[in-house]
Amino acid sequence: MNLSENDILKINDIVYNAGKAILDIYDTSFEVEIKSDKSPLTQADKKAHTIIESGLESLFPNIPILSEEGRDINYLERKKWDTFWLVDPLDGTKEFVKRNGEFTVNIALIENRYPVFGSVYAPYTKQLFWASKGLGAWKIFDKNEKQKICVSKSTSKKRIVISRSHPNEKVSEFINQYQEHKLIRMGSSLKLCCIAEGKADIYPRLGPTSEWDIGAAQCIVEEAGGTVLEYNSNQRLSYNKENILNPFFIVRG
Repeated sequence: MNLSENDILKINDIVYNAGKAILDIYDTSFEVEIKSDKSPLTQADKKAHTIIESGLESLFPNIPILSEEGRDINYLERKKWDTFWLVDPLDGTKEFVKRNGEFTVNIALIENRYPVFGSVYAPYTKQLFWASKGLGAWKIFDKNEKQKICVSKSTSKKRIVISRSHPNEKVSEFINQYQEHKLIRMGSSLKLCCIAEGKADIYPRLGPTSEWDIGAAQCIVEEAGGTVLEYNSNQRLSYNKENILNPFFIVRG
């Protein structure tokens, strides 16, 4: 499916609207629920989901939606999908709860198991990253002019970006293979966007993530010239698997 320029503008408007709703709640004394997988859930997650689902269904009524905060969809149904929207209404809820600003709205279009469009919006910093297959990767600040972004091919001291909220021993072992490195800690899919715009070189994710955490930003990294590869097989990370948990992976510029 080829998205038109007008389609992309409308999708990004949905992302902006979801981001505004999130910020409206960010400045209040919101409640935090704990889901069955021990991850946090807030009214901001729910509100953003409703805005995104409604917006996408209105624009593209024939394309199904898989959202973190949507209904559970059995693989027997999902495996028939060639094309679908993959949504994380609020990626980095832990960062949202901590109020450190490092959370995003993620929308990806998946086609034949790989992302062909991705939009990642950081409401707190007003930064929008988006990419569409064959059109490159772009960054827009505060709805102003778009700027094309690309990965850095620097061979000097490696800048390694890691999760602010999910450190683990495997990541520490991975980092230790680089004698010369700079460590950057960041939340949400902003880690991948950091690589896409050339501000970091490597992101090792050697812990659990779900498909909706990564799909949108993967498209941005790839269109910026980088790679998102499974850690063990070195194959490109794919989507709509029976188990929506991703294998470990490495993002490189």
